[in-house]
Amino acid sequence: MSAPILVIEDDAHIADLVQKNLELAGFYCQTFPDAESAENQLTQLQPSLIILDLGLPGVDGIEFTRRVRRQSQVPILMLTARTSESDKVLGFEIGADDYLTKPFGTQELVARVRALLRRTTVTTRIGTLTRGVLRIDPERREVTLKDHVIELTSLEFDLLFFMATRPGRVSSRDALMQEVWGHDRLVDSRSIDSLISRLRRKLKPSADDPPYIQTVWGAGYRFTDG
Repeated sequence: MSAPILVIEDDAHIADLVQKNLELAGFYCQTFPDAESAENQLTQLQPSLIILDLGLPGVDGIEFTRRVRRQSQVPILMLTARTSESDKVLGFEIGADDYLTKPFGTQELVARVRALLRRTTVTTRIGTLTRGVLRIDPERREVTLKDHVIELTSLEFDLLFFMATRPGRVSSRDALMQEVWGHDRLVDSRSIDSLISRLRRKLKPSADDPPYIQTVWGAGYRFTDG
């Protein structure tokens, strides 16, 4: 049996709706009404993806995402009634991979799940990239810096790999948003800025390390190997 999709949602009607539609699309799901019960099973289940309500009782979705990111880079799709820009940015900053606002269409939900899983399983003909002391392996979705593994989320990896295949070329925020999220994603420039900031911190653990991602004011960002 393939790795399950975990659906963590305290509204039984929504959880049932999500599970039924994903199972009709061919996915295997397990549902949990709260974060604590899901967290207890996380290591054993090794899920392929987590669909997570932010407004959970007890440990909320934000805190649960923080806990997951301490041990796993499994893709996380936040499912929530919160619509403010600050909530979305916070979700991406702590490691979420996508964000779907309630009420949602079931076809869009399935499409986003497929896109997230495709990004984390697809291999590429380009092969492993070596940029100075940075090594990016798309098949294993692994990044090493000076032979030390750098833990990246799915979004962080996709953004880094895309930019590293275009060294020296400036990419606008719009181009990066379309490449990472796709043209139908409702994200804005702050989401990209937050993702870039997170990625920079991970790729530059000390002042001696080169700035792999540079800001080109008024134009966007570019990758450089120093």
